[in-house]
Amino acid sequence: MHAAESLEDSIKFLLDYVAQSDVIFIRNGQKHTPQEAANHIKAKYEHFKSEIKTPEDFIRLSASKSLLTDQAYLVRTPDGKETQLSVWLTDALKKHRGG
Repeated sequence: MHAAESLEDSIKFLLDYVAQSDVIFIRNGQKHTPQEAANHIKAKYEHFKSEIKTPEDFIRLSASKSLLTDQAYLVRTPDGKETQLSVWLTDALKKHRGG
């Protein structure tokens, strides 16, 4: 990521990354498609927008866990491995930034 990349650009990258991925998203024990997950995260982003100042805030507030059950969101990769969505997106953000 260039230093000049805006918060909106970073968030768009992360939402596109989710929507175009080949993983299964698990929210409160239910499986969701990448597009469903992106839509849900985007809706939470709209809710928390005023509190989000960095891409890390976006991940923490919009893409880490259920507000209702406090359960972490998970991603299941094609090899069957499950990872917390927040960890998966943080890794993607680091790679995007060239780290």
